[in-house]
Amino acid sequence: MSEVRGRTAFITGGASGIGLGMAKVFLEAGMNVAIADLRQDHRETARAELRDADLLDRTCFIDLDVTDREAFVRAADEAEAAFGRIHVLCNNAGIGILKPIGAADYADWDWAIDVNLNGVFNGVRTILPRIRAHGEGGHIVNTASMAGILQYSQAGLYVTTKFAVVGFSEALRAELAPDGIGVTAFCPGGVRSNIREYESTRPERYAARTDRSEDGPPPRLEVAPEDRERLSRLTASPEEAGRLVLNGIRENALYVFTAPEFRPGVEERFEAIRRALGRDDEREKDALELIPGLIGSPIYREASRQQEREKS
Repeated sequence: MSEVRGRTAFITGGASGIGLGMAKVFLEAGMNVAIADLRQDHRETARAELRDADLLDRTCFIDLDVTDREAFVRAADEAEAAFGRIHVLCNNAGIGILKPIGAADYADWDWAIDVNLNGVFNGVRTILPRIRAHGEGGHIVNTASMAGILQYSQAGLYVTTKFAVVGFSEALRAELAPDGIGVTAFCPGGVRSNIREYESTRPERYAARTDRSEDGPPPRLEVAPEDRERLSRLTASPEEAGRLVLNGIRENALYVFTAPEFRPGVEERFEAIRRALGRDDEREKDALELIPGLIGSPIYREASRQQEREKS
């Protein structure tokens, strides 16, 4: 989707943080934006910000819990009533639940899966048929995280869901390529947002069922005062993240990252995988001839070719 002006984007979790950053950038590019968000206070604050920036006229606000499938259908209907066809879906809503797997209970697990993973599927299940039906092409952005590429042991539930979102996005990209619908896995690093305020939105149905009296506060990164300014330079603004996402949509990028400083960790991970695989040239040759579709994917080769073109 190289041309986005006049197209409509539907953004979940769109009233604050990265979602609002996307909305502002999309609006500045001439798009219509449906901002779907669970929190009324965030919707009201976002409305005021967009009014001050003179960006409110091509925006509608929708109350949406992404775990509610019937509500998702109503939200999509509302967006289409406001702007017509939806072209871009940004599955951005998520909770940054910082909980080790061994310390989690069933309620924590169910909530993390329902919002961070099922919420993404609900968005695709609801809006993808509408994009297919109008035949004008489109794009889906699924917000994962660097925690979907590299593990963080103090946030095992979050890591689990975000690794799943990356795999979901890659599989969906391969499925939708023949339809001219792009898919991007968005893996931000540090971005200024309120994602860790998750407990304030925990519904009663996910209330803890075990004694949590020993639970401490979520782990925090301790940084010496003299290093805080340097650390702040490693944190993107929501608008910077939004600009990277818009560029990824225009270029049909497989991945969008905000944090190149994670490269050494990513290289360590893939080197560990390569070492564990070992090498057998004869088996590789047979597999390439007999089951090429199982041992590789064109989406990776396509991404590599695109990066080479950008370098040249």
